[in-house]
Amino acid sequence: MEENGENETFIEKQEGREEIEEASEIKNLKKIEAALFIAGKWLNIQELIMLTDINPILLRELMSKLEGKYSDEKSAIEILKKDDLWKMDVKEEYTNMVNKLATGNSEFTKAEQETLAVIAYKQPVKQSVLIKIRGNKAYEHVKKFRELGLVKASRLGHTLELNLSEDFYNYFHIQGKE
Repeated sequence: MEENGENETFIEKQEGREEIEEASEIKNLKKIEAALFIAGKWLNIQELIMLTDINPILLRELMSKLEGKYSDEKSAIEILKKDDLWKMDVKEEYTNMVNKLATGNSEFTKAEQETLAVIAYKQPVKQSVLIKIRGNKAYEHVKKFRELGLVKASRLGHTLELNLSEDFYNYFHIQGKE
C-alpha cells in the first residue's frame, strides 16, 4: 500500500513539472510572437534574445514551432526566415488587401512618396540633384528614409549618392534589382 502511494506522488509531481514546462513554453512562444508582430521587420537571433530573454538554443527550437504554426492554411500570417533572420508578415495572397487598407492612411505623405519615387527611378542619384528636383523639403524626406533603412547613402564629394536598400524592396513586397 505504501509503495503505491509513493508512485502516485511521483506521478503527480511529474505531471506538475510537465504542466509548468508547457506553460513556460506557451509564455515564451507568446513573447516571440509579440516581438515579431510589433517589429514588422527582419529580426536576427541577438535582437530576439534581447527582446524575449530566451536562450538561443530554446529560441531556435521555438522559432521552428512558430514557423510550423503559421505555415498551415488556417492563418493569413506567416513567419518568414532568411538566413538567420525572421519576420512575421501577411501571406502573399493577402498583400493586395493589406495595401488597400494601408493606402487610406499612408505612412508617407504624398510629398515623401514622390521623393522616394524619384530616388527609385533615378538611382543612383546625387542628393543635390534630388534637391533640385524636389526642393529643400527633400532633405527631411531623405533623413526619414535613411532612418527607416529604405535608402542607403554614401559620400560622393560634397553630396551624398542615394540608392534603395534591400529593406525598401522587402517593405514594399517587390523584387530587388537583379
